[in-house]
Amino acid sequence: MTTMTASHLIPRWSGALWSGALGICAIIAVIRPAEADPRAVVELFTSQGCSSCPPADQIIGDLSKDPSVIALSMPIDYWDYLGWKDTLADSRFSARQRAYSRMRGDREVYTPQVVVNGSTHVIGSDRAGIENAIGRTDKGSGVMSVPVTMSLSGKQISVSVAESKEPTVSHGEVWICSIAKSVPIAITRGENRGQQVTYHNVVRNLLKVGDWTGRPESWTVPIENLTRDGVDGAVVYVQDGSRERPGPMLGAAYTSLH
Repeated sequence: MTTMTASHLIPRWSGALWSGALGICAIIAVIRPAEADPRAVVELFTSQGCSSCPPADQIIGDLSKDPSVIALSMPIDYWDYLGWKDTLADSRFSARQRAYSRMRGDREVYTPQVVVNGSTHVIGSDRAGIENAIGRTDKGSGVMSVPVTMSLSGKQISVSVAESKEPTVSHGEVWICSIAKSVPIAITRGENRGQQVTYHNVVRNLLKVGDWTGRPESWTVPIENLTRDGVDGAVVYVQDGSRERPGPMLGAAYTSLH
């Protein structure tokens, strides 16, 4: 596989269809209060078959300890043909990464790639670049300006999105994803063969909650629609645009499930 600037580039072909099916497995958990007003959502597109990715995976682990940052790992599947099938990969994440590149207009899709607040991409192993991108995007109009909260009621998660603080921000999609906070993987083939890599805040399920129209709104989500083995956290985010045309992040919240 060709490596360029510590990253893996892929051809500019169209993304896979976004599947709607989610695994179902019930849990009972106590939800702790979500951190208030995070300054950034950082998404890492990574792969177990990418030799340049482990340093980026570690950076996401470090960022996951910062309560002001919601750091997510979204393992992609387009390197699976190279000798090691990523055990955490999801074609929906590959499609999301391509959708971001189309919206930016640069068509740059590679691993490890970080997308900060839905707008700026950085090589995932560039810690300083990620911090700079957080600072730049945080100054954007409406970025991370919408308060989002989560709470548990019986076997349901209640999601609340407050009224917009910015007059120019009046709509967005609300998504909830379940995460596994730490997943160690022993890789036996491919570029990372012989290594054990720990992946942090790995998105395991992703579900659209609804559409937000700028006013206070609430939804409930059955826990059984989100969870599966290894899931121990949840993230809700509000994003401008749509699944096919994702825009800036408007707000988000994270909570541990136990």
